[in-house]
Amino acid sequence: MIAELADNARRAANAATALPSSASDKQRYISAVDDLDTFGLRAMTAVLREALPDNMVRDEDEIAAHLRVAPRHRWLLRRWLTELTTRKWLSRQPGGGYAALREQHNPVYPALREVCADLGFAPELAQFFERANRSLPDLLRDRVLAQELLFPDGDFRTAEAAYRTNPINHYLNAATREIITWAVRELEPERAPIRILELGAGVGGTTADIVAALSDSRIDYHFTDLSKFFLDTARAQFAPYPWMRYGIVDLNTDLPQQTACDIVLAANVLHNAKHCGRTLHELRELLTPGGFLIFVESCREHCQLLTSMHFLMSPKPGGTPPGGTDIRAGTDRIFLHEHQWLDQLTLAGLQPHLVLPDADHPLAALGQRVFLARKRP
Repeated sequence: MIAELADNARRAANAATALPSSASDKQRYISAVDDLDTFGLRAMTAVLREALPDNMVRDEDEIAAHLRVAPRHRWLLRRWLTELTTRKWLSRQPGGGYAALREQHNPVYPALREVCADLGFAPELAQFFERANRSLPDLLRDRVLAQELLFPDGDFRTAEAAYRTNPINHYLNAATREIITWAVRELEPERAPIRILELGAGVGGTTADIVAALSDSRIDYHFTDLSKFFLDTARAQFAPYPWMRYGIVDLNTDLPQQTACDIVLAANVLHNAKHCGRTLHELRELLTPGGFLIFVESCREHCQLLTSMHFLMSPKPGGTPPGGTDIRAGTDRIFLHEHQWLDQLTLAGLQPHLVLPDADHPLAALGQRVFLARKRP
């Protein structure tokens, strides 16, 4: 049963994506992912060079003070220092200070827009990365917000390019659609309507690929987010589906108060859990027996995202980043590795059934996965 679902989901996902075909094409795609990381590393060093001129040694606190980093972004500065040190672009001194930023000399290096084009990313996403890299000092100081760069003048095209109109999202959304329609068929003989809760639905990038496929089923679909702006936009976008309702739900505080449901969908939101293990346990309690949890998550960090999208993940002033008390504690990591998600699902009493794309798939290099888990009947 699961093997058949996996095959169908793979076929649907591959059909939705213009995939590299030959071995050389696949390797070129993987190389482009590495190139994208390099742009993030270069942007970090360009900012840090101001705080670490030649022969200067400073510790994290001194660097943060020199760059006037907003307290809520200190975790990001630590991630930069860790990433640069691990990759030997920066040296860590015996006393704990940092020095010797590596000089970059590569005049024939491709432009960021070319790398994004090789990965199938829309021009709007490349422009967002470029704007973020240029704005890094002001992003660190909270003089510019990442939201302003992602939604310029309220325009959704950049967000669409990030969350929907690129190859990995085409793949994941098609796979998620196939998984959810299968889950609905599995549950329909026993219960109707099928109650679906979507957490952190945002711009509806995943929702849009799913709801049309559910029109022939009896569905109660609860579209939720933290932003009333997204809910109002969704009401207009999904007006043809009268079985959809909308509400504000915070996965860190509101799950115990939600009505029991048969399917929980969470696309790129579970990493925002303050404690991922506790949140998964609350989701298991929320699911009816035999219910399904379907979620999409990044399982690796990209350096270019550490200088752009990750600013969206900084807490409000006075708050703390996600994961401070769970298995991410002490790492400043936002994303769990794939094996960590599988372990946490099992510990929460949810049985993992499927993870896509497979490790040998070219899109696997981007690190995003769709997971299917089930609460035991």
